[in-house]
Amino acid sequence: MTNLTAPHFTNEDKAREYLEALRWPEGPFCPHCGSVNAKRLPAQRGRATKAHPEGAIRNGVVQCNDCRKQYSVTVGTVFESSKIPLHKWLLANHLLCASKKGMSAHQLHRMLGITYKSAWFMFHRIREAMRPTDDAPMGGNGGIVEVDETFIGRKKGVETPKGGFRHKMAVLSLVDRDSGKARSVVVNDLRPSTLLPIIKANVAAETHMMTDEAKHYSRLPEHFTSHGSTSHAKGVYTGWQIGRPMIHTNTIEGYFSIFKRGMRGVYQHCGEQHLHRYLAEFDFRYSNRSANGIEDDQRADIALKGIAGKRVTYRRTNCLNA
Repeated sequence: MTNLTAPHFTNEDKAREYLEALRWPEGPFCPHCGSVNAKRLPAQRGRATKAHPEGAIRNGVVQCNDCRKQYSVTVGTVFESSKIPLHKWLLANHLLCASKKGMSAHQLHRMLGITYKSAWFMFHRIREAMRPTDDAPMGGNGGIVEVDETFIGRKKGVETPKGGFRHKMAVLSLVDRDSGKARSVVVNDLRPSTLLPIIKANVAAETHMMTDEAKHYSRLPEHFTSHGSTSHAKGVYTGWQIGRPMIHTNTIEGYFSIFKRGMRGVYQHCGEQHLHRYLAEFDFRYSNRSANGIEDDQRADIALKGIAGKRVTYRRTNCLNA
């Protein structure tokens, strides 16, 4: 059970020590040259600012003995150059990781006592940390991957037609039935020429594919071990093939139910330029959920391990959304 009054959620120095232990289990690692030859410096006084005319005290400064540059545990991460205390970053990260359907920036700004603008930007940085760096193919070795698409929100500047979904943003998702991992991509359309290269790039050829009866999946048997489909339009949701896995898309439908409840009930509005980060958030929590043996504390630590080598500047996220 998580204790939200734990020292690393309430104290800046404890938060830094916690993050250092997580990122540097064998000691400091220079983000500039990669050297592990370093020495810790005493508290440093920063440059004078309006808020700190004499300069703020900086703890946790390390100097590389090879390139001679100074750094801290947040350099080269999504937390770099932030004026928000590190313990608030760790708390925000934990809250987003522990909230099954997400948490609005309005809620975070009230809980942490920061501005809504800062809370919104914090969450986008954390979502960037959640984006996977492992692009290994899903399935393989006779595994099963379910594929489906859904529509969310609406595209900017596109009028609502009398029928169809052309005004909505399209999402293609894949769920590995065996590992419980999810991977989602924003797509421009649902043409086979658009979807097939994405599916082939993310799924191993030795995989049993499961879909509904949509025609844009009709070419999957040409590229994978097998392709099973059910006709939802006819009310058929499960099926059998002799010597092959049970046919259904119930797993990915479960993923979409969580995603849609979060997007409609918590976030409500999402700009097209930010949808990929919201997908990363829902993919991350689903792939690291309790059913896979990962609890809230572990999930938050996994997200923190993904903060390195990623930066999100305000210029890249200059349109506020929930």
